[in-house]
Amino acid sequence: MFQDQQYVTIGTKRRNGATVWTPVWFAAFGDAQTLYVFSAGAAGKVKRIRNFADIQVAPCNVSGKVTGAIVPAQAWLEDDATICENAYAALRAKYGWQMVLLDFFSKLSRSFSKRQLLGLSISSVT
Repeated sequence: MFQDQQYVTIGTKRRNGATVWTPVWFAAFGDAQTLYVFSAGAAGKVKRIRNFADIQVAPCNVSGKVTGAIVPAQAWLEDDATICENAYAALRAKYGWQMVLLDFFSKLSRSFSKRQLLGLSISSVT
């Protein structure tokens, strides 16, 4: 569904019910219905996903403007080391030098170890 997209935006819920949309890089490996996204561990979207696993996902451009259908999804914080390794490999394969450069500066600033990998399971749309 999102294979040919460079970016997706995820809609996470605040405690007051408002939806916050955030454009992100993503990659899938194995199942095309499962996407992986990384974020700073202390980011708002991570905190919101801890509280509400029901999210929305839509293709978007680099600035976050939605360019396609919004679909429901379930999100979780991924901690399995093998899955994390495969997800980061898929992200590096998809984004190439951009991801390598981002990883380099994240390691240099010591924020790499503070990242959180997010799993997104896209619901079937009929």
